[in-house]
Amino acid sequence: MSSEIKQSEPLAAIPRHVAIVMDGNGRWAKKRNMPRLYGHRKGVEAVRTTIEAAAKVGIKNLSFFAFSSENWKRPQEEVEGLMKLFLSSLKLEIPKLKKNNIRVKFIGDLERFSQQLQESIKSSEEMTRNCSLLTVNFCVNYGGRWDIIQAAQKLVGQNLDEEAFDKAMALAESGNVDLFIRTSGEQRISNFMLWQIAYSELYFTPVLWPDFGEKDFIDALNWYATRERRFGKTSEQLESAKS
Repeated sequence: MSSEIKQSEPLAAIPRHVAIVMDGNGRWAKKRNMPRLYGHRKGVEAVRTTIEAAAKVGIKNLSFFAFSSENWKRPQEEVEGLMKLFLSSLKLEIPKLKKNNIRVKFIGDLERFSQQLQESIKSSEEMTRNCSLLTVNFCVNYGGRWDIIQAAQKLVGQNLDEEAFDKAMALAESGNVDLFIRTSGEQRISNFMLWQIAYSELYFTPVLWPDFGEKDFIDALNWYATRERRFGKTSEQLESAKS
């Protein structure tokens, strides 16, 4: 990440909240006859590039599906390598993010992680708590169904409605997702933000995550700008509201 982030020229429409499923690290590495962890390391570079691009164009909330609750089922060697990569990346990247006024939050069931990693997560959140340019949510040991269940548990005995559920969700502060991006050509949600993406624009790209650069991100934003977001209304109603 560069030492100073400068705002880019404004786009036609800027989503307030972008969520990304970073898919394709393993396949990227396999194509190069390298171990899967090599792909995950290269994927960290794509995260850095995307955060910088999001900050430049004025996005306020950016969420990454960094480690799902189902990823524990992967080979033990890969999971252990991911945990080490996670820890080392925090130590390296958080000071840079703070310098660029970027806040970091970790969303998910964090108790399964090692004490060392939990302490590093807490320290990272505290270090960037007062940053305001962009909030980056790293969803770790996270699942959309888990999020809904934990919200329901908070609300037991209360009168339930959508507003109450919104406030109880783990990502309540970032709000609903405007643009959902998934790389690598896969076209599914994979249990990510099931509640928050109800009215998202879904963008799928064949680009593998380690190859996902600033141009790819801007391409997704330009596509988003072409979408007519009706939220159940008709096109005529939207036009009438503008006049």
